Amino acid sequence: MRPEILNPLFAEVTALKGIGAALARPLERLGLARVVDVAFHLPTGFIDRIPRDALAASDAGRVIAIELTPVQYRFGGSARSPARVQAVDAHGNHASLVFFGGNSGWAKKLLPLNEKRWVSGRLDQYGQELQIVHPEVALPEEAEGGGREAIYPCSEGITSKRIAALAAQAIARAPELPEWIEPSLKDRHQWPGWKDALVRIHADPADAKARERLAYDEVFANQLALMLVRGEARAKRGRPLTGDGRLRDRLRLPYTPTGAQSRTIREIEGDMAQSQPMLRLLQGDVGAGKTLVATMALLIAAEAGAQGAMLAPTEILARQHYDNLSRLLAGLDIRIAILTGRDKGKVREAVLMGLAAGEIDILVGTHAIFQQGVTYRDLGLVVVDEQHRFGVAERLMLQAKAQVPPHLLVMTATPIPRTLQLASHGEMDVSRLDEMPPGRQPIQTTVISEDKLDAVIAGLGRHLDAGKQAYWVCPLVEESEKTDLAAAEHRAATLTARFGDKVGLVHGRMKGPEKDAVMARFAGGELGVLVATTVIEVGVDVPNATLIVIEAADRFGLAQLHQLRGRVGRGGGQSHCILLRGEKLSETSRARLALMRDTTDGFLIAERDLELRGAGEILGTRQSGEQTFRLATPESLATLIAAANADARLLEDQDRALHTARGEAARIALYLFERDAAVSLLRAG
Repeated sequence: MRPEILNPLFAEVTALKGIGAALARPLERLGLARVVDVAFHLPTGFIDRIPRDALAASDAGRVIAIELTPVQYRFGGSARSPARVQAVDAHGNHASLVFFGGNSGWAKKLLPLNEKRWVSGRLDQYGQELQIVHPEVALPEEAEGGGREAIYPCSEGITSKRIAALAAQAIARAPELPEWIEPSLKDRHQWPGWKDALVRIHADPADAKARERLAYDEVFANQLALMLVRGEARAKRGRPLTGDGRLRDRLRLPYTPTGAQSRTIREIEGDMAQSQPMLRLLQGDVGAGKTLVATMALLIAAEAGAQGAMLAPTEILARQHYDNLSRLLAGLDIRIAILTGRDKGKVREAVLMGLAAGEIDILVGTHAIFQQGVTYRDLGLVVVDEQHRFGVAERLMLQAKAQVPPHLLVMTATPIPRTLQLASHGEMDVSRLDEMPPGRQPIQTTVISEDKLDAVIAGLGRHLDAGKQAYWVCPLVEESEKTDLAAAEHRAATLTARFGDKVGLVHGRMKGPEKDAVMARFAGGELGVLVATTVIEVGVDVPNATLIVIEAADRFGLAQLHQLRGRVGRGGGQSHCILLRGEKLSETSRARLALMRDTTDGFLIAERDLELRGAGEILGTRQSGEQTFRLATPESLATLIAAANADARLLEDQDRALHTARGEAARIALYLFERDAAVSLLRAG
């Protein structure tokens, strides 16, 4: 069976009926670019709508569906006043239908007076009045009545109901596929077929067997991809790189490496001396000194006459690595260059020519360093920073730039729980930097209620008066009527009114040069406060910044909070982190913030993060540390990985080329769940 059978699923999302330019934008914000993305955009819960023919206070707190007749509009004088529509049921009982956000025109269109409408929503009682806030409305002949309705993650401009209709179309395009799970495993767990599981989970998000089956499929495809990577590494011989020390011996460090750094450097040196390409993961907590280890590896490659490439996920981080390497290696006979998507014309051409001619020893950059047209004379080592941003396919693309498979060192500052480490890096040796450089003081973390904001700003003023700098992190770029989360633009304006031109602002919507200019002013000490979104989460290093304030901290995951906190504590002085929290906290949020307050151990935080997240919460790239799975939960992941790894190895033992009937089916699963990796891997094979 050929992968072409999946073409209907991998069509652009605009192949679905009813999707034009207006609807494509909110789908893009949700990451739904292809039909298959819509099929796997799964509901997170459901609503049971209780059909009623009469309004009753006894239903307060329940979601009901009922036929009502609008009889009166009650609109406030300002645009922000709620729009209220009085409506009655067939028995003359009254309820108020409420719309916030100045939607009076919309309310009139949706609920014309004296015309019956089918209304559904949560019924609440305020005083003597029954009301439904932002009800769903339909004509009586179009109403679906009561019953269970799946609820989907949405974006502004598209409703859950519309996503459900698109998902039904997407599933209808899914072909019948042969089974790729080992039969006894499928029978033992009583799992449905993959398409049946997809149909069932969209109909009922609580269907445990359907969810477990699809979660297994994702993990199985991931383990299969890693198995093939292992096979590729075993099949091909690399090139031993043995340095003579002439560059490392001349390196003058301002500090003595930690024991963990020295141990890891020896491990890497030993790996690179072998003909089998190194595959090593370097885990180091924020500030543990991964850059020095990477620098030593790059120097070993240069001493052996090979080129090294350092890949970073963002332009800010790439330029910081370039600046740090340039300073650290100043005076050595080594040539360093940088290449990002922003480099054009003569600058780009000069780098490409130098790289192809072997005149550049170390190239630092973003994805641009392995794009078409970039040619290395002799690539021997690839260092990938912040590995969670890159998958198997990206790794293979960069490795393909070498004449023989290069040595590979991947680094992450997001400590990975051991369970997740197996999922994403089962084929790699692992080194941990579990010591901090001498002189680093633990960051003091305080959790403060948002109603103490004025006191926090006053404390920021004293901090600036002492000649220190600070970060202020907000979860959003701009304010929205639909959320009460803190917005960076509004906070920057507030702080500018207080502190004047000492305040700068950076966020992801800014263009690269504009963002870099603000960052440079902050790094140079011109700015005292940098207001930012999570764009500063990775790679920003300003030793004089010893305070970070994180607004709405209860809305962030633990791993992200730990990364943000790591922006301070980069120098020798005492640093502080203030976590501003909302008034109403869930037990999980309370436990997360307490953990952040009580420890700075990133590995402990990662393990506790895995324990604290509930079964309904999908592992995300930033919060889990590595691999993104749509369905695997913390509770199920270890079991699924063990089963999938054994199943993939069984295939490997039976037929390495995946040419058995089940192997052909597994090839389809690989394309379905790990498409980019499949294209790269199976082409290479």
